[in-house]
Amino acid sequence: MRPIILLLAVAGLGWAQETPLFTRDFPPEEFAARRRAVYDAIGERAVAVIQGAPSPVGYVRFRQSNEFYYLCGVEVPHSYLVLDGASRRTTLFLPHRNERRERSEGKLLAAEDAELAQKLTGVDAVFGIEVLAQYMVGFAGSIKTLYTPLSPAEGFAVSRDLGLRRIADIASDPWDGRPSREGRFVELLRGRFPQFEIRDLSPILDNLRLIKSPREISLIRRATRLSGEALLEAMRSTTPGLVEHELDGLAKLIYYRNGAQGEAYYSLIASGQNAWMPHYNAGKRTMDGGELLLMDFAPDVGYYMSDVTRMWPVNGRFNDWQRELYSFYLGCYEAILRAIRPGVPIKIIKQEAGAEMERLLRQARFSKPEYAKAAEQFVSGYIRSPRGMLGHWVGMATHDVGGATETLRPGMVFTIEPALTVPEEKIYIRLEDAILITEKGAEVMSDFVPRGTVEIEKLMREPGLLKRYPRVP
Repeated sequence: MRPIILLLAVAGLGWAQETPLFTRDFPPEEFAARRRAVYDAIGERAVAVIQGAPSPVGYVRFRQSNEFYYLCGVEVPHSYLVLDGASRRTTLFLPHRNERRERSEGKLLAAEDAELAQKLTGVDAVFGIEVLAQYMVGFAGSIKTLYTPLSPAEGFAVSRDLGLRRIADIASDPWDGRPSREGRFVELLRGRFPQFEIRDLSPILDNLRLIKSPREISLIRRATRLSGEALLEAMRSTTPGLVEHELDGLAKLIYYRNGAQGEAYYSLIASGQNAWMPHYNAGKRTMDGGELLLMDFAPDVGYYMSDVTRMWPVNGRFNDWQRELYSFYLGCYEAILRAIRPGVPIKIIKQEAGAEMERLLRQARFSKPEYAKAAEQFVSGYIRSPRGMLGHWVGMATHDVGGATETLRPGMVFTIEPALTVPEEKIYIRLEDAILITEKGAEVMSDFVPRGTVEIEKLMREPGLLKRYPRVP
């Protein structure tokens, strides 16, 4: 190719080299449909105000909060969104252009891009953030209620449970005690607009997020695929003498190589008795032969997560006690999977699974009384566990919002992760799969990752990437 033709070809592809100004995972029509559902929920005499995420601390890529992204897809820090229930119009408030920063880091949507931002996002108007207060004053005589999320915003690797824990930790520190960002925002709203009654928008958004759209499911499926591929490669690469964090790095290679924007949560890679701590994440232990290894890790793909866990023997072969306990656990686990289906009360699903688990318990023979006791407690504990709880929801957060439900419906995505424990020997056995409820049944999206002992041992005999790539001296 001659130089002039090459230059023209590169110039024609120049748009592809820039940072995209708007998500390619969802069209503006899908965000508009979500906003219409919010209008319906808040009614004509209310306005909803959503605060976007702030600039991150340090050299960290910005990630928008789930709540803000869910309604407009805009990935710009310090943005605001106002949904007017009366006019059913949405207004986006953006910071002004910072040309010096953009020359260094790339362009972002700014208030100066109002026309472009409207076209990309489907919102009705775009202004600078400095006029938000003036805009809100216009509602003073026409509305009584102002909705805003009161729950902590979900950001990078944040589920609501951990957001709440962080707030509690700060509040308990006598040398800190800062209000949450959501709490401070509510204080400002009440101080500037005392005529409005503040209500929580979080339950409305939680309910909307419970049922996933086809595009959302596609992203969760992709996250599940990458999580599973990382687990497969980790099984191939595991040998005695490996350090736990090496599998963390291996998984991240697979995630980022295939387009993930980050991790859904810190990796839980626990060998031996480290698995006794369900959220052990230090990753510093060197693995020994004769141990079981637990790996629980998944990526963030376009603001959507997964959550998959597997266990396998470090030396590639289950010994007698491992095979005994793991095989019993696996039979019970798969009995739960087989019982899951739509349109049936969860209590019935649990009853059916529990009956099968009891049958397996009656047939089982254990080499130690401690193992028999652990198996009995595992089965009875599952049967007695709270009705309506099979596992946890998965979506924009690993522990996704949505609350309890009595019946599974198409579009719900969740995991199951029952654990069998032997306290006397600090043995902990747990698997986890991502499950999608469809019109016809339940799809185990992570089913391609082996659970059976024979299949795992066969996979571990294959060459692994870490076996071919030695550590740097």
